[in-house]
Amino acid sequence: MVTLADVARHAGVSSSTVSYALSGKRPIADRTRTRIEQAVTELGYHPNAGARALAGRRSHVIALVVPLHPEVHVPTMMEIAIAVTVAAREHGYDVLLLTNNEGPEGVRRVAATGLADGVILMDVRLDDDRVPVLRAEQIPAALIGLPDDPTGLSCADHDFATAGALCADHLADLGHRDIAFIGYSSGVYRRHAGYAERTLNGFRARAERRDLRFLHRPCEGSYESTAGTLARILADRPETTGFVVQNEAAIGPLLTLLRASGRTVPEDASVIAVCPDPMAEQHSPRLTSVTGPQKDLGQVAVEQVMARIAATAAGDRPEDRLLLMPPELVVRESTAAAPRRT
Repeated sequence: MVTLADVARHAGVSSSTVSYALSGKRPIADRTRTRIEQAVTELGYHPNAGARALAGRRSHVIALVVPLHPEVHVPTMMEIAIAVTVAAREHGYDVLLLTNNEGPEGVRRVAATGLADGVILMDVRLDDDRVPVLRAEQIPAALIGLPDDPTGLSCADHDFATAGALCADHLADLGHRDIAFIGYSSGVYRRHAGYAERTLNGFRARAERRDLRFLHRPCEGSYESTAGTLARILADRPETTGFVVQNEAAIGPLLTLLRASGRTVPEDASVIAVCPDPMAEQHSPRLTSVTGPQKDLGQVAVEQVMARIAATAAGDRPEDRLLLMPPELVVRESTAAAPRRT
């Protein structure tokens, strides 16, 4: 276990100097304080407590952790990030954007350096290994996403399970019986991204209840991969007339490929997308979609982390908060009654 004396030796100062820096009881020269901060970070000496005491004040910065995996749709992530930034400024806070996929070590680094008063995590996995660090270090934090176990956390997310169910219900109500779910790349499901797995699970449960024949196919999102995915779907289920797409990059290629195959949307094939409204509106035909308010999601996360920062500063136990925002189904031009089979 790292001790205060270890930090002092590493920083080249006395133990009392480290103690004064950590407690804030006496002024310490900036150069010396910097050495102590580096020693605390490198040795991992009580990072959370040290970070708060090193500053002796709030940094008025929130760290927003956005791992940019290759398969992540960056525009959607950045829309939420901008909403977080705008909401944070209303509280007098700046946002430190962290995009490296550092996992737990990145969270520890933020706590150890004292650069931020709180953390907002995005791209939350069901078994996210950053969550135990948040609990252990007691870092004021909010999650944009929902892990399997949200105990002791503040989380805000779209209700993706309901979104998937809405897609199945809409197509079933139109008389479609054979439906394909085109999802994100297989890597998204391998790392158990909550937004992907919850949507698929919600769709699957409702499709089974409605006695739909369905299949799920991951897709990389390029034109070539979408072409291969569609070809496999039609080879396995040639009677497919309904398509649910939760993959922003695959939407355009899918519409083009359906037209090229002689299937007119929506007369021959209906397409419903899980995507933001602006994206649904830009396609031809305009897409029926299930969506949620990205800006509201970012604002809610900021309100949650600010509440936890205030509670921690007051010495109170932060209140656990879980908010699932209801999705909205918007019917446009890409879905219609299932074609009659001859």
